[in-house]
Amino acid sequence: MKKVFVIGHKNPDTDSICSAIAYARLKNKIGKRKDVEYVPARAGKLNEETQYVLKHFKVDVPEYIADVSTQVKDIEIRKTAGISEDISLKQAWSLMQEQNVVTLPVTDEENNLHGLINVGDITQSYMEVYDSRILSTAKTKFRSIIETLEGELVEGDPEKTFDDGKVLIAAANPDLMEDYIKEGDLVILGNRYESQLCAIEMKAACIIVCEGAKVSVTIRKLAQENGCVVISSPHDTYTVARLINQSMPVSYFMKRENLYTFCTEDFIDNIRDVMAKKRYRDFPILSTEGKYVGMISRRNLLNSPRKEVIMVDHNEKGQAVDGIENADILEIIDHHRLRSVETITPVFFRNQPLGCTATIVTQMYNEQGVEIDKQTAGLLLSAILSDTLMFRSPTCTVVDQVAAEGLSRIAGVNQEKLANSMFRAGSNLKDKDASEIFYQDFKKFSINDVTFGVGQINAMNGEEFADLKERLIPFMEKELKGSGVQMLFMMLTDIVSESTTLLYVGDGASDLISSAFSLTPQNGSFMMKGVVSRKKQVIPAIMSDLQQ
Repeated sequence: MKKVFVIGHKNPDTDSICSAIAYARLKNKIGKRKDVEYVPARAGKLNEETQYVLKHFKVDVPEYIADVSTQVKDIEIRKTAGISEDISLKQAWSLMQEQNVVTLPVTDEENNLHGLINVGDITQSYMEVYDSRILSTAKTKFRSIIETLEGELVEGDPEKTFDDGKVLIAAANPDLMEDYIKEGDLVILGNRYESQLCAIEMKAACIIVCEGAKVSVTIRKLAQENGCVVISSPHDTYTVARLINQSMPVSYFMKRENLYTFCTEDFIDNIRDVMAKKRYRDFPILSTEGKYVGMISRRNLLNSPRKEVIMVDHNEKGQAVDGIENADILEIIDHHRLRSVETITPVFFRNQPLGCTATIVTQMYNEQGVEIDKQTAGLLLSAILSDTLMFRSPTCTVVDQVAAEGLSRIAGVNQEKLANSMFRAGSNLKDKDASEIFYQDFKKFSINDVTFGVGQINAMNGEEFADLKERLIPFMEKELKGSGVQMLFMMLTDIVSESTTLLYVGDGASDLISSAFSLTPQNGSFMMKGVVSRKKQVIPAIMSDLQQ
């Protein structure tokens, strides 16, 4: 089934993850597209709070997707089975006709790719080879010769290899044959006893008796004594001579070096140049372990479909998963301000001024008449408690509170106990380095050619932030140099006291906050009482000041 990924923003928070899971479940239950599976995904590492929620409600962590650009694995891979390098050209040709392909992969029993054989290689073996020793040079097994000539083994070992000598037709009388038959040759002849006897006496490696002629007991015995393989074919001499080159193994003609292969994880945009330069019709595909998977045609590669995505809890390209510009956005479910995502076609876009995306998803369940199960209710409730800071955030609305109340009854959990456990898990910062803490919940914003980033950490007790300032400011100063932004801010939010300590680095950062909030900095930070929301309190004030 085709997959549609339901995915939140980078550095995902609890709302981003839980809303993606819940909305994917809703879409699958509605089931308007029978050939589609809606899959929750994540664009970054989970923070401890979200990990706690998923573990508490026994929900698997969503699939991690770093980039939604089309990959090789998103295209129809033709499961062309690999062939052994010992099979004959005739067998390879027959397989090509049966499967309607022009290229066959040559693999071993462990699916390691050894080479490719195509129609051109087989054509070359017929049209450009005039060497009478080509059969032995190619190390052709007598078994393949028997199969190709539709013959039967009269005497000898079919697993032996014809590896020294030329192929010739015994059209002359025995006296002349003695002059050109050498030891190790393969001789095509008829039913003349004298010719068969002469070829064996001249130490021929094999004689092929045409038109199904019987081989006498004497000839068979003599062949056995001299180690000569005797094959009987129902075809005439001309047909045998024409067919015998088809018995050569593909190993002699297949391409081994400079194979152009792609991995299932390769992005199509990264391999278009190779396809444009190499005019092959088919390309072998390997797994990440280097094992052969199948073949993809050039046409499929160039006409590859785009991944389909539903964005939740964001609508900004800067916060979206990488490659979003190469994907088809089907829907956007969000509760933030509108920004810069562009779509090729019209999409379903639902944006409401609520405290949490999960509240919107809850409404959509109710509107569709789909029952919310206990586990899903727990996820949605956790998202609302997280995003509204247990209803303390100014972004919280009555609608959020009513939704949370209903979800808590379905989930059978106490809101306050769940919130306290979540926030404690999220504020466990002892074993984290500065990078993990700073990027746990981090977003970038741009306005008037100014780009800045704001991270946020919540805690139930401000004492947990005691040593963070000394750890984070040096890290932020170092990170600023290669971050591509002019200013960095970090919100250390005390949920209980409903206040935030704001750290800052960058030219103009101090003046910006002083102007936007009418505050005075103290030792590299601002104390912001009554401020807990990045979305509704911090970002709007900064944006307004930058616009002025």
